[in-house]
Formats: sequence, structure tokens, C-alpha cells
Amino acid sequence: MRHHHACSRAHQVGALLLVAATFLLTRLFDRLLLDASSSSSPSFPLSIARPTSSSADLRIYVYSEDEIQGLGALLRGRDGTVAAATCLKGQWGTQVKIHQLLLKSRFRTFNKDQANLFFVPSYVKCVRMTGALNDKEINQTYVKVLSQMPYFRRSGGRDHIFVFPSGAGAHLFRSWATFLNRSIILTPEGDRTDKRGTSAFNTWKDIIIPGNVDDSMVKSDARAVQPIPLRKRKYLANFLGRAQGKAGRLQLVKLAKQYPDKLESPELKLSGPNKLGRIDYFKHLRNAKFCLAPRGESSWTLRFYESFFVMKLSFLSRM
Repeated sequence: MRHHHACSRAHQVGALLLVAATFLLTRLFDRLLLDASSSSSPSFPLSIARPTSSSADLRIYVYSEDEIQGLGALLRGRDGTVAAATCLKGQWGTQVKIHQLLLKSRFRTFNKDQANLFFVPSYVKCVRMTGALNDKEINQTYVKVLSQMPYFRRSGGRDHIFVFPSGAGAHLFRSWATFLNRSIILTPEGDRTDKRGTSAFNTWKDIIIPGNVDDSMVKSDARAVQPIPLRKRKYLANFLGRAQGKAGRLQLVKLAKQYPDKLESPELKLSGPNKLGRIDYFKHLRNAKFCLAPRGESSWTLRFYESFFVMKLSFLSRM
């Protein structure tokens, strides 16, 4: 027979203190690392620098589109018309940001024989969404690109890193199971069994990453929308998303109409004069004590990370 212990006030306070301590320590370590990097490179903390001769240093080689035929198509589309700035926008912008950070990283090496890891840049989600490549072209291009990589064949792809920034994960490359089954995949979602016969995510080698949050919301010294103290928030909860025909989301929309003073669920317009802009979106998001994110088309949601940036300062102000 199982015994259930009630969660006492002491347990609740202890949990809050643990969360706060974890957050503050993380910020402290981030600051220490930033200061250490800045002291070695005053212009930019992730400036390009050759690794030292120490065998303990991590070395990452970043492939260039100039050396691999077809890689440019995975970055800019079949006609080369998709700009990196276009792919940087929205929740899939991590495909660009990670690439750009590694290009400037002090761990980057230009010598493949010295590399511990190899990064294969690709903005494939972006070029697919803009119509610059279709699914068949993506599959054929990936196969063509990988066939030109002797270091990929040497390890079976074990030391090669790929970013797939959307809920579809590596399934954007139809032949991933044949070519990328040993490679390291960075993706925001590990559960793809709901719509696929098999999951492309392997907990032994792949890594879950957050989606891209607008830069204007992640700069603590110049955040576009500041959090509101809990006591001043208008709503108990909000849901800022499209219903998408999902039962849980439709129920929230219905409840919002029944209890408009408690639950906010505005109809989101993606285009036209009534389109909800990014700043307005965050202003709505911060005005409730709870942000609801029911299951939609995908298992993961960017709203979790977005709500963190508009709520975290209010939490700390009450500690």
C-alpha cells in the first residue's frame, strides 16, 4: 500500500528557494564565463581564435558552402535567394544563431584533422517554408552533400552535428534513418512518435535545445517588454495560440468567453491589419499569472520559453 505525503508549506518554500538558487547560480556562472571570455577578447566574447595546443581543448570544424557542392542550397535554397536574416526570424532561428556563434567561437578550428566535432550548417526548415526547396529536393541535396564528406564516412557520422529546429526534427530529411542514425542532432523536440512510425531522437546522442526567442526579449539590460509584478496582472491565466481544431485548445477558447475576467484567449491574426505584433504579443503574455500551453500540432512549444522571459523578474522580485 502506498503512502502519500502531503506537500507542506515548508516543502513549497524549499522548492521555491531551490529554483531561485539554481537561477542565481546559473546567472553567476554565465557572468564568470562572459568575463573570462571578455578578458581574452575585448571586442566580442566569442571571437574567432585558434584553440591552444592543449589536448583537452574542444575543436569544432564548421563546413563551408564553398567546399561542399549543394550545401549552399540547404542554406539559401535552390536559387540562392533566401537570406540568413530571413531564416533568423521566428521560432526556428536557432538554425542560424548556432551556426553564427560557432563561426565566431574560440573552439573553431580550420584543420579537419584536429577537429573533435564537425558542424554541418543548414537552414533547411527555413528554405522549405519559403518554398525554396521541396521535400524531394531536400532529401536529394542532403544525400549529395554527405557523399562529399570523407570525414563523415570515416566515423559513420558519429562526430557530425546537425540542427533541425522544428517539431519535425530530422524527419525533414526523409532518409535520416539511413544517413544520420549515428550523428548528433540538435532539436527542440524528442517526442515524434505521435505522427511518425519511429522517432528520430535518440536520448544517448541527441540534444534538446530551446526554440528561438526574439532577441529583444532576452537582453536583460534592454528588454523590449518588462515583466509585471504578479499582484498587478489582470488575468489568472491566458492562452495565446491558435485553436488548430484541437479539443483542449477549443475548450480554452470557450472558457475564455465564459470567464473573460479570468482567462484571456484572443484570436490571433497572422496577417492583415489586426495582426498581433511581437511586442503586443509579449504584453499580453506577461499580463497573467499562468501561461497555458496545451498540446497542439507538436509536443514542444516556444511559449514555455517566451513566458519565462516575461515572468522571471517578477518571481525574483518577490523572493
